[in-house]
Amino acid sequence: MTEIDAKIDALVPAWLYLPDIAEKLDIEVTKVRQLVKEGQLLAVRRGENRSLQVPAAFIDGDKIVKGLVGLLTVLRDDRFSDMEILEWLFTPDDTLPGTPVQALGENRGTEVKRRAQALAI
Repeated sequence: MTEIDAKIDALVPAWLYLPDIAEKLDIEVTKVRQLVKEGQLLAVRRGENRSLQVPAAFIDGDKIVKGLVGLLTVLRDDRFSDMEILEWLFTPDDTLPGTPVQALGENRGTEVKRRAQALAI
């Protein structure tokens, strides 16, 4: 396990494999791969077999968390790497309160997106 893996694992409490996401969203695994490729979901290679996994917090029941896709676009436009995005999303922010990903899950996406846009300034 690399130092980056350990840091992200300390921040992200739970992960899902792509087939698990396909089942939750009721779509084919190939469609989940397409969502990752298009940047609508963020997946990283983890574990001994280096399989793609997505933070469980990105899935809300049978859909992607509201506001996540747009937020990922903003952060990537700000030149954040996938690891930097994960670190930002899962690091507690006293001004929210909680983490940005928790705020997204609580339907406070506008607030989170505003903070992400301010990072570019």
